[in-house]
Amino acid sequence: ADVGISVENAVDVAKDAAEFVLMRQDLAVLHRGIIQGRTTFANTLKYVFMATSANFGNMFSMAGASLFLSFLPMLPKQILFINFLTDLPEMTIASDNVDAVFVQQPHRWNIAFIRRFMMVFGLLSSVFDYLTFAVLMWLFNASAKTFRTGWFVESVLSATLVVFAVRTRLPFCYSRPSHPMLGMTACVALVVLIVPYTPAAGVVGFKALSLPLLAAMIAIALTYFASAEAVKRWFYRRYAV
Repeated sequence: ADVGISVENAVDVAKDAAEFVLMRQDLAVLHRGIIQGRTTFANTLKYVFMATSANFGNMFSMAGASLFLSFLPMLPKQILFINFLTDLPEMTIASDNVDAVFVQQPHRWNIAFIRRFMMVFGLLSSVFDYLTFAVLMWLFNASAKTFRTGWFVESVLSATLVVFAVRTRLPFCYSRPSHPMLGMTACVALVVLIVPYTPAAGVVGFKALSLPLLAAMIAIALTYFASAEAVKRWFYRRYAV
């Protein structure tokens, strides 16, 4: 057997050889432990998927933008602010609900699968970052400060929305996120939309955006979320484990 189970009133040699010693003759405690372990593993995977794909995509976006822009695409303090905001929803993953279908069978670490996920969804986020750059530079002829503010709005909104796509293999509307995740995501989205129009914008180097430009950034973020949902369905059909 992979795991030995004994009970408290068994002989000493049986208890010494067992991995689990039940204080009462009830296997339900093992069942609850298994479900909790699989839930923890599922939520750990969610964080790994989000963190690796986001970092991979940001690397391509930042490096590519630096090649054709005459200014820094984002200042260091702005990068730190973005990372802080996008980490807040991910901090609630530990409280998130896990789809019942995922805990019905055991799962293992699969580095190759994580690597594929990172590359596919990281590159997808970069595609929409470059679309954002094109809209800002060619459609709105944005200044450096406007460019950074627009990308800030788009990137943080995209990162918060995509949490709902990545957290489940099901269509997002069929899987219920936890209340802390919903609340934190809503708060971050509200902060992102408000900050450019407050005195705090000057502290981090942002400025107020025109309503058409703001609408364009929101539209790109929503399109990215819809695309992530579509790519997710293809990805799990192709690489399901």
